[in-house]
Amino acid sequence: MQVSKQIKTIQPPPITEVKSWLAGRTYPAEKPLVDLCQAVPSYSPPAELIQYLKSSLDNPLTFKYSSDEGLAEVRGAVCDWYQRHYQSAPVPEQLCLTIGASQAFWLAISSLCQPDDEVIVQLPAYFDHPMGLQALGIKPIFAPFDPENAGQPSLDTISQLITKKTKAILLVTPSNPTGAVISPAQISAFFELAQSHNISLILDETYNAFIGTTPHQLFNRPDWPNNFIQIASFGKTFALTGLRCGVLVANDEFIQQALKIQDSMVVCQPRPAQLALEFGCRYLDDWVAKNTATMKQRHDRFKADFTAEETDFDLISSGSFFAWVKHPWENLTGRQAAKRLVEDANLICLPGEAFGPGLEPYLRLSFGNIIATQIPEAVKRFHQI
Repeated sequence: MQVSKQIKTIQPPPITEVKSWLAGRTYPAEKPLVDLCQAVPSYSPPAELIQYLKSSLDNPLTFKYSSDEGLAEVRGAVCDWYQRHYQSAPVPEQLCLTIGASQAFWLAISSLCQPDDEVIVQLPAYFDHPMGLQALGIKPIFAPFDPENAGQPSLDTISQLITKKTKAILLVTPSNPTGAVISPAQISAFFELAQSHNISLILDETYNAFIGTTPHQLFNRPDWPNNFIQIASFGKTFALTGLRCGVLVANDEFIQQALKIQDSMVVCQPRPAQLALEFGCRYLDDWVAKNTATMKQRHDRFKADFTAEETDFDLISSGSFFAWVKHPWENLTGRQAAKRLVEDANLICLPGEAFGPGLEPYLRLSFGNIIATQIPEAVKRFHQI
């Protein structure tokens, strides 16, 4: 069976690769496996959402298609959520509900770009983004990682990377993998840079509910639809990662074009996911706020414990669900370092090079799926190796 040469050049899914290293291994009770690999919330959706979904199974409509863009009442609830959390909001016609943020990304890029176009991508990049661009024949132009600036994007650096082939600037905030949050002022500056070149600013805001403040004010600008595309996910927000609740936000004309791809790709976000999304947007603000506080407490404890004792690992950046760490082994790649942690510390995390070229000295840690009482033991593994 022949496979596209273009697809063969793409790295394998990093989480699947790392978890394959566990095959055949067992872990003693006194030193169990510590999983800092995947950003999955350790908690389940609240009981009332689960009960609501159970009751929805008695309705035959639950098993039917919706419109491609999603049910009007669900999109309305999402817009109301934006109004509360951003103090401004798109209208339902500017939304398409998607199967996770990754599918929203594919819709956005496929609607915006043609093969050989360029998209500027800040390093370290969320690995699905370069993988998707490569699959579509679109060239990622990487803005280099600056450890002195904890991975924050540089307006000057990115402006110098814009060419006639550039279609978009792609940023992730909070960052996966560094946890760094781009300030509202910086986001406005990047929007104006995109506007001045008549290209798009694409923000992946998968973790926007975990910032604790208004992420930015772009939706307050009457001109935002001209140059702004947002991809978002409510999977982490409402602990619905398995239901894949994503959203594409753009101007209504762009959404209409994206629906051509939506129809041929997935038709629509599944109704159970839409029902869960609507319930979460309408009723779970307080529950989400408590989890935001919990995740902040985990981060703060992890950071304090990690930096309290001498270690050869350097914490470069952290926040939200993630920490970006430099490992001490100059002769090892990130994959080799991550494998060493599996073998010697019974701990899994992701290698830096999964997030872009030249990042072999780094590792990504995720503390979304470990509870606070497990953090001291997790940190201890780095001090003891």
